[in-house]
Amino acid sequence: MAFIEKNIVKAQNKAGGKGEITIKHLLGAKELDNKCAMFAEVTIPPHASIGIHEHHGNTETYYILRGTALYNDNGAEKTISAGEVTFCPDGEKHGIENISDTEDLVFMAVIINK
Repeated sequence: MAFIEKNIVKAQNKAGGKGEITIKHLLGAKELDNKCAMFAEVTIPPHASIGIHEHHGNTETYYILRGTALYNDNGAEKTISAGEVTFCPDGEKHGIENISDTEDLVFMAVIINK
């Protein structure tokens, strides 16, 4: 078993979103073997967001660990919380916003290359 060093990135206004988010990359390019672009834990503080963005050549899945979010799926909005899963296919758009006043939104994000 090899030790994997986590790469933690702070991103401001991600995809046109609001505020600063934290992306903890759990695996790097070598471990993902070009099959995935990202396997990470994402933390979005209250009232921050990842803006609506379109996927090209990949898909993205979120698995919500903690918190409550407003998820935008191609313009359709839905409130989601811990235990729920979202999926954005290649060529479609999505975005996510933490709608809590006090609790961080934490989720796993997986981007799979086509």
